[in-house]
Amino acid sequence: MESNVNAKIKSLINFVYGESFSEAHLKVLLEKIDNAGSVITGKRKAGWDEKDIVLITYADQFSAPGEKALPVFTRFYNEWLSRSFSHVHLLPFYPWSSDDGFSVIDYHEVAPETGSWRDVAELKKSASLMFDFVCNHMSAKSKWFENYINQAPGYEDFFISVDPETDLSAVTRPRALPLLTPFTLHDGSVRHLWTTFSEDQIDLNFASPEVLIAMVDVLLHYLMEGARYIRLDAVGFMWKIPGTNCIHLEQTHRLIQVFRAITDRVAPGTVLITETNVPHKDNISYFGDGENEAQMVYQFSLPPLVLHAVHCQDVRVLCQWASSLKLPSMKTTWFNFLASHDGIGLNPLRGILPESEILSLVEKLQQEGALVNWKNNPDGTRSPYEINVTYLDALSAKESEDNERIARFILAHAVLLSFPGVPAVYIQSILGSRNDYDGVERLGYNRAINRKKYRAGEIDAELEDNKSLRHSIYHRLTQLIAIRRTEKAFHPDSQTIFETSGAHVFKIIRTADNGERITALFNFSNHQQNIHSDIETGRELIAGEDIRSTTLSLNPWQVMWIKEN
Repeated sequence: MESNVNAKIKSLINFVYGESFSEAHLKVLLEKIDNAGSVITGKRKAGWDEKDIVLITYADQFSAPGEKALPVFTRFYNEWLSRSFSHVHLLPFYPWSSDDGFSVIDYHEVAPETGSWRDVAELKKSASLMFDFVCNHMSAKSKWFENYINQAPGYEDFFISVDPETDLSAVTRPRALPLLTPFTLHDGSVRHLWTTFSEDQIDLNFASPEVLIAMVDVLLHYLMEGARYIRLDAVGFMWKIPGTNCIHLEQTHRLIQVFRAITDRVAPGTVLITETNVPHKDNISYFGDGENEAQMVYQFSLPPLVLHAVHCQDVRVLCQWASSLKLPSMKTTWFNFLASHDGIGLNPLRGILPESEILSLVEKLQQEGALVNWKNNPDGTRSPYEINVTYLDALSAKESEDNERIARFILAHAVLLSFPGVPAVYIQSILGSRNDYDGVERLGYNRAINRKKYRAGEIDAELEDNKSLRHSIYHRLTQLIAIRRTEKAFHPDSQTIFETSGAHVFKIIRTADNGERITALFNFSNHQQNIHSDIETGRELIAGEDIRSTTLSLNPWQVMWIKEN
């Protein structure tokens, strides 16, 4: 096994690097892998099941005077969330300088104000953990970048220097910001460095063997600290060749295959999840052949398609897209979500919806208070690439009554929980959070609208108040999650059929290996819908009522989960 994996790693590296990756480099790399393999002894769960649900959160989501943030979060999690979630995705908790953690200063440390690796280990007692591997770029305040600027030996090629006269017009741009940023080195010379996301996030030069070795060392450290899921952040941009679009290049796919071979060897059961907020056909390319790249990819098209269906009160596009989904093997599945720390991506709609409908959705959401981020296109035009809003506020109009607001929210999350794959819920969603305009004004960027942090005890009181919106959202959503986690039909791999009844009713039929079947019905309209059902007798799991009629009435925005007898 070990020799086979080593041979695979050697073959992949030879494809990417050729002779530039020397025998000495390879010896160092394989020694690091061997050492990690000897340290990691605990068995990881193989695959996934209906009990697996991920909470997405910041490690410093809650604060308390005189305490580190991570122990405060762990206390809140154990009291309010541990019964609902099997996994916790801790967004980057390393020392950072911008982008709420995604500009990493030191990959190997926990931010001092957040806690320590011992605090991470304490949370690990209550949940399986998901870490971010921020592999494309790191902070301009990092020691690695300081060494580069000071021209320290061994760091000459850690970052990507480009002649500013180079034609980079073909490069895919995720931001309306300069691609190159000038920096002055110790000797006074100026280098223009590749900065895909911001001048504080300097792209790493994976063409350098030393960079690959250093980043594999980071990956191995996270595995040794117990990460069960590894999120490969912005991984599609990892390899650059001027004259190409510099995204989804073959070298990037081969490096992900290196990461997969390493994790399979030293920590079998670890799941790699690629984060590529791009059109669907590019997104799913990161499954590779179903055996050699990511086990999961983010289902980026789901959040905006559910929004589109709600606002148009029409499920046909959502159903058509869902029916087209295919996995390359039973060793892969979808990482499903509706909301995250980022905005709602629009690029994943392109190729599914006409641009006119995308712009119409953006305009409607803007009118209801959402903010929008834009990107530059190669032809000099600009396009919206992301809507910034809490998912609760994205689903409803500002003047909506809370009853309708809650119903639409629960409908959307019931779709999430019914979908094949592993669902992930953002902490602001389960807490019933609204748009944080004060945060946007204070911090100066649109994404702050959905990234509010709280003081310990601040949320508890609202969750305990049965008259509050947070209480209703929390209790309704935790009820749904509890049901899902007990039903075999909701296993990520169980058979799925998507159907519609007219334009307004979406139907998801899930059938487990043992024959148990659940029919999920969703009324995406503000009118009652009467539909015919093939189920003669069954039990509606959400209301806990028996079904004894083939004619069913769904109230506006109602969900039914019907388990056949």
